[in-house]
Amino acid sequence: MIRNIHSKLLFVLFIPIALFTSCKENTTATTETETISEPETEVLQPKTKLTADFKSYWYNGEAEITSYKLEHARYGEIREGSAVLVFVTEDFLPSEQVKADNYSENNIPVLKLNATKKFNTGIYPYSIMQSTFYPVANNQHPLKISASIQEWCGHVYTQLNNRDLFEVQTHSYFQGEADDTFKLEKTWTENELWTKLRIDPKSLPVGQIALIPSLESIRLNHETLEPHEAIATLETDSYTIAYPELNRTLKINFNPIFPYDILGWEETTIKGSGASSETLTTKASKLERIKSDYWNKKSNSDVKLRETLKLQ
Repeated sequence: MIRNIHSKLLFVLFIPIALFTSCKENTTATTETETISEPETEVLQPKTKLTADFKSYWYNGEAEITSYKLEHARYGEIREGSAVLVFVTEDFLPSEQVKADNYSENNIPVLKLNATKKFNTGIYPYSIMQSTFYPVANNQHPLKISASIQEWCGHVYTQLNNRDLFEVQTHSYFQGEADDTFKLEKTWTENELWTKLRIDPKSLPVGQIALIPSLESIRLNHETLEPHEAIATLETDSYTIAYPELNRTLKINFNPIFPYDILGWEETTIKGSGASSETLTTKASKLERIKSDYWNKKSNSDVKLRETLKLQ
């Protein structure tokens, strides 16, 4: 079913769903259903011309793995942990929307980002992973995004597929929110901007835009899964996204020289208002970066690579 609401940018949006993993959190979402006309097919922009440097760096049979020291805000406190960004190119099956095992001219080359975070909240751990499959052509929205969050109370999963509309599936361990499917009109997603930056920072959207926050942020900050008004600013070595209504700002620091590696990020949220307001900032700072065919590094002797990444 398709759900609509109106944002301040006059976009036709869809009714929200919130996913919850904390043992003490549970909210029942309300829904309204309306009939809408069929959406227009996504208009593809011109393909980005890939440079020789890009092909040499990203098509050498290795992934780029970068580790970060993480200071993550959760439940009003800063938690120490680690984050890892894994960028790798691969072929993608457009119909099944999964990685292709064999070459075909119908495959879509993508730059995939697997982003992980691990930190503890008191006695129990959090584990977060987001996957984004973004065409290296840099001319359309991501083909697929997924996110999972696990902790001792349970786990949740969200998946967004780019077809005629954005098709969303959500799963949660909470009663009344176990399974849901709905659709959204296509627009910018925060998840895709991390991969778009790696291809060409100058192609990043700037100014006032409608933007779907990261699937992780939607979950952790209890926001509705829908586009929000955002203001994006590009500097020489940083990209900032501010969500006025959500009191959230994300700043990504990157190397302005190819391969535009991500040096760290800061995510600031403000909870409450007036004298009772609280501002917390999640920070990640780069530790190490390596190139590796990590899928072949699965013996005990390969554990030393984790030491290189300072993940031990």
